[in-house]
Amino acid sequence: MNSPNGAVVAEDVTYYRHPAGPLLARLYAPVGRAPTVAVVSLHGGRWIGETRLTNAVIDEALAAAGALVMAIDIRMPPSARYADCLADINAAIRWLKAHAAERGVKPDAVGGIGTSSGGHQMMLSAMRPNDPRYASLSMPGKMDASLAFVVLGWPVVDPLARYRYAQAGNKTPYLEAHHAYWPGVADMEEGNPQMILERGEKVPLPPVLLIQGTADEALTPDMADRFAAAYRKAGGTLDLEKYEGQPHTFITKSPEAAASVAAIEKIVSFVTRR
Repeated sequence: MNSPNGAVVAEDVTYYRHPAGPLLARLYAPVGRAPTVAVVSLHGGRWIGETRLTNAVIDEALAAAGALVMAIDIRMPPSARYADCLADINAAIRWLKAHAAERGVKPDAVGGIGTSSGGHQMMLSAMRPNDPRYASLSMPGKMDASLAFVVLGWPVVDPLARYRYAQAGNKTPYLEAHHAYWPGVADMEEGNPQMILERGEKVPLPPVLLIQGTADEALTPDMADRFAAAYRKAGGTLDLEKYEGQPHTFITKSPEAAASVAAIEKIVSFVTRR
């Protein structure tokens, strides 16, 4: 396939086998040159839908610019819910770090990107790379799941606030998704990046780029700002980029729009300069 910055090759691999079936990832790599950085990419879909192909427009752009991108499928409800889904992400990160050297990428140059509910899960995984629940799947080698950087697209970084927002607005699809993924409200508090920061938990804080549209009706209007403030207060570096009038999932919904093109360029710049 061809992308604006160059040719990209894609292949599907199995990164973990559960008794219920294999977990697949699509690897995107630049053609004709070795990648210099690697990224695990996780789709959104309210925690209950979408696939490794959802963010292809972003993943292909990153690969065309010189990144090795691993776009992953994970278990979802009804077969799994929090915190088992985090175990799949943790395993995928360790898989990519174990295989990165084969492509010429150092394991400490592996980052993550997640959109919407995938942004929630990728950020949570970055904050807790060694949580026993998240690291419960056995993988070859001795890699951990720490990440060098994180890119978040319209992330649900405060799932409890989004749950209350959905309740107040009677947003049935969101409420059904919350109930399917989360065992209960206490889990929305525990597995909550915003509240982890507010509680003062000592967690890794890799550099973050957060992409947010200002017309996003899937999230509370202040979610991105609150997270950025809390992350910086905790000592982390976070670049918040807002796109006027853009809705939830605006890049994948309208990839050729000017705002989407600008946002992809920002993502590519952030990742490739790591």
